[in-house]
Amino acid sequence: MSLLEQYEQQYAALIAEITAHIGRLQQCAAERNELCNKIDGSLSEAQELLEQMGLEVRELNPTQRSSFNGKLQVAQAELKRLQTEYKQTKDKLRSQSNAYTTLDLSGSGDYYEDVSISNDQRQRLLDNSESIERTGNRLTEGYRVALETEALGTQVLNDLHHQRETLQSARARLRETNAELGRASRTLNTMMLRALREKVVLYGVGVCFVVAVGVSLYLTFAPSTPAATS
Repeated sequence: MSLLEQYEQQYAALIAEITAHIGRLQQCAAERNELCNKIDGSLSEAQELLEQMGLEVRELNPTQRSSFNGKLQVAQAELKRLQTEYKQTKDKLRSQSNAYTTLDLSGSGDYYEDVSISNDQRQRLLDNSESIERTGNRLTEGYRVALETEALGTQVLNDLHHQRETLQSARARLRETNAELGRASRTLNTMMLRALREKVVLYGVGVCFVVAVGVSLYLTFAPSTPAATS
């Protein structure tokens, strides 16, 4: 696993953790200070991870750099969204706290009723917190699967690129072979034409030789025939 992939997994885990803490921040009043400290630390760590990822992306080749730049921009937008949501949540809780301080609580019956309601609410909040944590875990797992799928897609694209280069090289060799075959075919045709011309010349010489021999024989034996008859 590369260093950039490790950064991505750490960032995904941090994002899920921050999301879960923000959800609990709205529900668990007793843990707000602790949750705020955890969220602040996680946000700072996520920002540092993004900076490290940006440095690693610069070292990649142009094809991979374009892909990871897109993911880096999405990650930065997600972190900015969480920072905004965290700030809005703190402002909302602060305004609610200020509103509660203006209320005067009186009567023991009302106090016990509030305590009972608070316990019920706390149980529901705990259940909601567990649900948020499970959702965060599912998001982390989904993000990991998405990263693996993207890595597989990148590998397939690289394989296709190599296959394309191989096919182009084979096509170039095939064109060179066709050119060589064309030149060999023209050379063979030239040789066949030359051999045919030589054969025709040879036949012509042979015919002339036969005719010459026939004429010589005729001229040799033709005058002796009248002398023999006389």
